[in-house]
Amino acid sequence: MVNEERKVDYRKAYEDWQIQLAAMHEVLLDGRRTDPVRLKALLNRESRAKTRYDDSRLLLLGIEPENGLDRDGDQVDLN
Repeated sequence: MVNEERKVDYRKAYEDWQIQLAAMHEVLLDGRRTDPVRLKALLNRESRAKTRYDDSRLLLLGIEPENGLDRDGDQVDLN
């Protein structure tokens, strides 16, 4: 059984990633104009949000993230 904290972390990470992904799609797919500095920041935010989501998903499934650390940089405890 998955503990409640992992479920909450997963849902939050997924929602945060979807927000950043939608913002990125507005620029890349829908043609919203932005300057290069803001575009780079947008891409970085989406990338970090996706990494947090991926790590939360792995933890939810009981799999240790590749680097052995959770999204906060703490050592993962799968118990």
